[in-house]
Amino acid sequence: MSLVTTHVLNTTVGEPAEGVVVILEFRETATQPWVRVGEGRTDANGRLQNLLPQGNAAKPGLYCLRFDTAPLSPFFPEVVVQFVISDVHRHYHIPLLLSRFGYSTYRGS
Repeated sequence: MSLVTTHVLNTTVGEPAEGVVVILEFRETATQPWVRVGEGRTDANGRLQNLLPQGNAAKPGLYCLRFDTAPLSPFFPEVVVQFVISDVHRHYHIPLLLSRFGYSTYRGS
């Protein structure tokens, strides 16, 4: 399992969202450009557990998850969640709860 994992739940229908494209980006400071460090699609359970590929050393800094939500929400074609990782020895699970006209996220376990 990678340092960063996610899952997407389609709360409109009350089921996991399969096939959502998720991109993980990184930058050390706010003035630097984003660098893509991982990507994938959610599985049948709406989960993506291999966002940061094996051998890709995590660093402290600002991370960004970009969810391609256009197939699920006509109003929110993309959801962007930025978060800070200060301890690279901890696990960061960032779920997305999505409906057609709203979304929420939190730090999971």
